[in-house]
Amino acid sequence: MKLKDADILIVPGYTNSGPDHWQTRWEAKMTTARRVEQAEWSKPVRDDWVTNVVRAVEEATKPVVFVAHSLGIPTVVHAVPLIDTSKVAGAFFVAPPDVANPGIRPQHLQTFGPYPEGALPFPTMVIASRNDPFSSYEKAEEIAKAWGARLMDAGESGHINAQSGHGPWPEGTLTFAHFLAKL
Repeated sequence: MKLKDADILIVPGYTNSGPDHWQTRWEAKMTTARRVEQAEWSKPVRDDWVTNVVRAVEEATKPVVFVAHSLGIPTVVHAVPLIDTSKVAGAFFVAPPDVANPGIRPQHLQTFGPYPEGALPFPTMVIASRNDPFSSYEKAEEIAKAWGARLMDAGESGHINAQSGHGPWPEGTLTFAHFLAKL
């Protein structure tokens, strides 16, 4: 699949993705990308966030490819039973948080957990770090396996966001291009 043939839905996590975040940079560079906006970025409500993802898929005019980061991932996964998955070509998930962990902060993020189990009905890639403060690599490995997703080990990359030095994230761009080419 080529970029021009897909509706790229950027699904940020808690507090949105700021101007230096790789998601924002990708959105600016990819002509077919658009952000799934949320009314309340700092006080996320699962049902509201999921509804906005469902709406974005309904509005898509081309096959959808999700590009979700952090809390955007459980948002997309919880939306799966509510969307026409025949419209979805794939999902690129980066830094999935362990939303079932009672130690996660802020605590209201637990309302996005636990993750639904079972294989996702579209090709999925999960990129996880070995020192992500929001999830262990082992948990990311477990959920990727449950989803039937391909897992990529990002080494010690933190939360793979601007704060961990992943503003431009050229390796991510290359990995996404390879993922897209196989869809």
